[in-house]
Amino acid sequence: MPFSKAPSLNVVGGPLQPCSLDPLTGFYRNGCCDTSDLDQGSHTVCAVMTAEFLAFSKYVGNDLSTPRPEYMFPGLKPGDQWCLCATRFLQAHEDGCAPRVRLAATHMRALDIVPLEILMETAIEAEDPSATGDRRPDR
Repeated sequence: MPFSKAPSLNVVGGPLQPCSLDPLTGFYRNGCCDTSDLDQGSHTVCAVMTAEFLAFSKYVGNDLSTPRPEYMFPGLKPGDQWCLCATRFLQAHEDGCAPRVRLAATHMRALDIVPLEILMETAIEAEDPSATGDRRPDR
């Protein structure tokens, strides 16, 4: 069955920037929060992991911190960037533990679920306008 990948635009109308190449993220594992109709979870929000968010995600049933080599998933740690499901991000926001996001790397389809105002409240760019490149934590 053919599918149509959504245009690679971010929530502020520019070209979608990479979220993370290490660890490699995205529904298509291309480093970007690209999406299509196949991406039922809408993995469109580029977020910077925190210990608080990782604990929250595990508590609500999505353990992102434990490595799963059988799925080529390294496990995430604070500072890693990852394309989150938009609904999980919104849930974390409503529960007061949303991670920071990179607007330039967050796909415009996130706006189908998360209001732009909420993304802007949590945006890294609000603090650091140069935060548009692929940020990798020191390892």
